[in-house]
Amino acid sequence: MPDTQNSNLAQLSAAGVSVWLDDLSRERLDSGNLAELIATRSVVGVTTNPTIFQGALAQGDAYEAQFTELVERGANVDEVIRVLTTDDVRRACDVLAPVYEASGGIDGRVSIEVDPRLAHDTISTVAQALELWKIVDRPNVLIKIPATEAGLPAITRVIGEGVSVNVTLIFSVHRYEAVIGAFLAGLEKARHIGRDISHVHSVASVFVSRVDTEIDKRLEQIGTAEALALRGKAGLANARLAYALFERVFGGSNDLWNTLAHSGAHAQRPLWASTGVKNPEYPDTLYVTELVAPQTVNTMPEKTLEATADHGSVHGDTIRGTAEESQQVFDALTAAGIDLDDVFAQLETEGVDKFEKSWGELLDAIDAQIRDARAQG
Repeated sequence: MPDTQNSNLAQLSAAGVSVWLDDLSRERLDSGNLAELIATRSVVGVTTNPTIFQGALAQGDAYEAQFTELVERGANVDEVIRVLTTDDVRRACDVLAPVYEASGGIDGRVSIEVDPRLAHDTISTVAQALELWKIVDRPNVLIKIPATEAGLPAITRVIGEGVSVNVTLIFSVHRYEAVIGAFLAGLEKARHIGRDISHVHSVASVFVSRVDTEIDKRLEQIGTAEALALRGKAGLANARLAYALFERVFGGSNDLWNTLAHSGAHAQRPLWASTGVKNPEYPDTLYVTELVAPQTVNTMPEKTLEATADHGSVHGDTIRGTAEESQQVFDALTAAGIDLDDVFAQLETEGVDKFEKSWGELLDAIDAQIRDARAQG
């Protein structure tokens, strides 16, 4: 590891956590900032989502020349967005290619998400996932598919085609278990038809801060001392229980996984997403330093990345051995009157809606720019 790496983030990496940046823009690529973060902040991957792209394309003029060229060629709004975003992802894949090679394909990954309007459409999700895989045309891309009911069979089919997948919008351990099942079924399908499954990689994105935000709100509405004492505990407990499930399945107790591993399969690593703290009363590195364990990924907004670099205290593994305590938190939440099934269902609905809204705003903005450009031309 280069001497220029920040010591706090280097310690996090040494503890088995892959540091990924939850952001991407043309400006970040053009300026060399992504390469700088790789060299100084232990960044070994990038995640994107519709909200990130909506923000990137709305700011600055980094896309102006390519946008003008596409409009002059007669591209429609969907084509413009597809070209601009996949070009960014392809470039980021190339910047991270040395990391990808050095890690044997584990890291150096860049994620791009299927259109969020397809979250409840299995067939269309599969079609677009395969299309994005071909368009980006880089071995280190991950195609993001939401862990909705319709997304689960799509995950199986896409992995069965040999495509590496980032499963996103996972909120409950129950749904995470279904995601693992979809992942294993996809690998078995690929193995059965003779694909080399050693080239297939996957992460499962478990959202953290949003769990606390919703449950804290409900605890405050209940208002008892017992309820209020549970604020800020659900997100970590949920992630830690998810990691316990990861250990059980991929630690040797699952016969199908053992067979697949013997054929060269890689475990589907847990990825901690939504790690920016929403409540200013909580430490701004809470969802980083308290979620440290081997074979995990933490994807951070730049603000959280820099907070960790500045004052994040990494004190070893903070997950393994916490399953019983984490289950006690969930038992106490239920006893306090929290309907956890309702919480997780609402979070999934809101997660899909948020990305769909961002995508809609992006479509509207680009469509307006196209019409303006053609009117002026």
